[in-house]
Amino acid sequence: MAFLEHAPSHVVGIDVSKLTLAVCSAPGTAACTVARTVASTVANTARAIRKLVAGLPSGTLIVCEPTGGHEALLLAELAAAGIACHRADTLKARAFARSFGRLAKTDAIDAALLAAYGQERWRHLPLHRPADRTQAQLAALVARRHDLMAIRGAELNRAKSPGCTLVSASCRSLVRTLDRQIETIDTAIAGLCAQCTLLARRIALYRSLPGVGPRTAISLAAAMPELGTMTGKQAASLAGLAPHPNDSGTLKGYRKTRGGRPQIRSILFMAALSAARCKGPLRPVFQRLIANGKKPIVALTALMRKIVVILNARMRDHLNDMS
Repeated sequence: MAFLEHAPSHVVGIDVSKLTLAVCSAPGTAACTVARTVASTVANTARAIRKLVAGLPSGTLIVCEPTGGHEALLLAELAAAGIACHRADTLKARAFARSFGRLAKTDAIDAALLAAYGQERWRHLPLHRPADRTQAQLAALVARRHDLMAIRGAELNRAKSPGCTLVSASCRSLVRTLDRQIETIDTAIAGLCAQCTLLARRIALYRSLPGVGPRTAISLAAAMPELGTMTGKQAASLAGLAPHPNDSGTLKGYRKTRGGRPQIRSILFMAALSAARCKGPLRPVFQRLIANGKKPIVALTALMRKIVVILNARMRDHLNDMS
């Protein structure tokens, strides 16, 4: 992850919607910026964004939020122009807004708060780096496959429930259509892996760990492309597998894993189940934890963390050997 080395000369908050962008700059202190909620509005089109970017001074930092993909055009234009940009976590941005006691929510207010957020926290805000074309396509295909599998499971359950035979037949017909769609996506994913040597090596390296199957390896490559570029603790935190303390005074609270990317946890859970049963280096770890009195879910979570740490280390060594 890349961060700014020097304070930005100008911070601009942009609240993105489907059709428009609310733009607010932060020339003063954070408190003054929050008080000022006057924002200009531009169209969410390439031409309008280019005109906006052309008027930005050097050293500007842009802060926006993810908005269901509607921010993609803005991010692409900023990357092409070499403007630093941070795509803020929505929960963190809202928590920052609540710290000022602001309950109102409009596009102008959100843009002003994003500008204040960037001006106050710029040292700790990782800059957005656009994914390469292959990685973006893989992530989109894997996400679509996951959606189709969820619909398929729901339709299978409906088909098995008692009721109208016509409804059951309709469900099974839809399942056959979904199977064809899933097969098409699997073919496209295989084609991507065949075209990209690094992606194919990454997936093969993940599969070298017992318990990690082809589907898990592909899903990890799509959801966590940062593996191999961070420390083990950072990888565990990004996967949402870092235990956070919950202590107060003499109380030693139960440590829970939370945060991170939720889709990675579901991916690693199935891998941990498989690793706990098949022959490999992780099976004795699981058995030892159970023998020491750990709950099965706690032992599986420990295995999930070990899997992501091991894969991160293996990928890091592989990248070092290539360089």
